Amino acid sequence: MKSKIHFREFALLMALLMSIVSFSIDAVLPALGEIGRVFDLKNNNQTQWVIIGIFSGMTIGQLIAGPLSDAIGRKRILFAGIIIYFLGSLLCFTTQSFEWFLIGRFIQGIGVSGPYVASISIVRDKYSGAQMARIMSLIMMVFMVAPAIAPSLGQLIIHFFGWREIFVLYMVYATVVGAWVALRLEETLLPENRLPMRLQAFQEGFNEVVSNKTTMSYLLCAGFCFGGFIGYLGTSQQIFMQQFGKTGQEFSAYFAVLAGVMGVASFTNSKIVMKFGMRPICIYGFLGLCLISLVFLGIQLLGVAVSFWMFMLYACILFLLFGTLFGNLNAIAMEPMGHVAGMASAIIGAASSVLSLILASIIGQLYNGTLIPMTAGFVILCGLAFAMTIYENRYLKKSNA
Repeated sequence: MKSKIHFREFALLMALLMSIVSFSIDAVLPALGEIGRVFDLKNNNQTQWVIIGIFSGMTIGQLIAGPLSDAIGRKRILFAGIIIYFLGSLLCFTTQSFEWFLIGRFIQGIGVSGPYVASISIVRDKYSGAQMARIMSLIMMVFMVAPAIAPSLGQLIIHFFGWREIFVLYMVYATVVGAWVALRLEETLLPENRLPMRLQAFQEGFNEVVSNKTTMSYLLCAGFCFGGFIGYLGTSQQIFMQQFGKTGQEFSAYFAVLAGVMGVASFTNSKIVMKFGMRPICIYGFLGLCLISLVFLGIQLLGVAVSFWMFMLYACILFLLFGTLFGNLNAIAMEPMGHVAGMASAIIGAASSVLSLILASIIGQLYNGTLIPMTAGFVILCGLAFAMTIYENRYLKKSNA
């Protein structure tokens, strides 16, 4: 049956489904200081749990959403996730307790796992290989619009209404995207291709993932990469607004600039990936991240006072390289897993998320008013990721010899 949704509309819808994650993080970033004051938090680093909370829920949710999407279809998981996300947003909007607020964020995370896992599986149902990397890069380009505009939207809502009304925006977003899915997106997993949800199926899928050197290598790379990135997100409000004294409007503007840089890089990757290949882009991308971070760390350790514009230059280079990586990492990890796409997507996503959350929590809680913990984290993590890409590339060459 011919698809009723056009290629560009499909890419846009998939990007909006994946963007629920970044939108749920970035719009609330300007409000972290106010949240800390409203809930009377004693340590500024405690506000980082607002970011960690949603990723924690997402980690667990992926393990449920993945197998279910293989068993009952992609669209049902999309709808279930959107409803759970709506309820988590409602709890965050109404609660007067920071503990319950974090539970609401955790529920939001469980909810977003449905759209996130299902959308990746839907893309894998329809595309593979470099073509999948191409559409993932196009999706990532649109995906980057969310962090570009979300902080500004959050700041606007805070100015006219209050920080709690950001969660009303989340509920509206979920409703609109859910209606679009219902009206335009067809089911991509036919009944005859569905896998019953059994413990044995999970064990088999897990064994498939951990026994495949390509998938495991790039799973770890994704964990290292996102660990540093989430660590930055968790401390971004403190870096911009407390360390460098930028206002909420300035924070939103500079955050948008960095997101724009990443969006341009993702678009560029969609154009060059067919020519140069996913693996070389990842290898040189991680090498570049490690080297530029090493230089920036050395500058700080030498006692040079880091100005805001020095930080922005470093951050622009980081985001430029991240933009070339994100679309490729998942595509390479998923490439050998087409026969168990939903299960593999869940296991890869959950495992890399657990790793990234642990690393991000360490980096975030080490924040001490300087950029040294974050920069050192990037040096170590990107160095490890570079080593993994070299290992996987050599293994692949030997196995194909």
